[in-house]
Amino acid sequence: MTILGFCGGRLRFLPAALLLLALSAVPGAPVLAQGTSPAQPDAITPVEEFSRQLDEFKKSIPDLNKKIEDSAASVDRWTDVDKARKEIEELRAVVSAALGAVSDNGAVSQLGTKALNHAREKMRTLEQETRFKTEEKQFLMDQWRKLRDETERATDELGTARKEFSELLRTLQSNEDFIDELIQIRQASKALEVIRRLTKDIREASDQLKKLIGGIKPPGV
Repeated sequence: MTILGFCGGRLRFLPAALLLLALSAVPGAPVLAQGTSPAQPDAITPVEEFSRQLDEFKKSIPDLNKKIEDSAASVDRWTDVDKARKEIEELRAVVSAALGAVSDNGAVSQLGTKALNHAREKMRTLEQETRFKTEEKQFLMDQWRKLRDETERATDELGTARKEFSELLRTLQSNEDFIDELIQIRQASKALEVIRRLTKDIREASDQLKKLIGGIKPPGV
């Protein structure tokens, strides 16, 4: 192999070997070695890969077993008819207690009456009071009169709210059987969620196990 070059002002053909020799003498010039390549990191052997997958599988199995146990307990709980019956009984007790409190003769109906009677009684007492000056007595009377009027309005509003709530509670009581069915539907939906979640966990474990089993066979078999 030859290459063109200038020598003594004349164009000459130079052997390629001389050109390479000249380049190797230049400081910092890279030296090309034939038949060499950059060092490559050692590849993971099939046995090492199998060992890694085996360790991961051994770690995941206890978690999967725990998920299966928890799922079984959850499904038992969500499909328990007695649990639904107990919940409706608890609801019945709560509604009954609330209904008793907001009934016509219940505790709520007495609140406004007591507050209103107190304001009226203070006004009657203050009218006969002689300890205060005329302007002081008038000021106190005006304040209690304002309180009496506002208490009357608040009592009326409380009575309206109490009656509305009482009617709603009675409606809830009359639909108790339907509510019981809704509670059971809700519980069955929870059981369905548990089953779907466990299915996903088992499929993930299956994929991991397939990889592990695939590593048992020698390459190419």
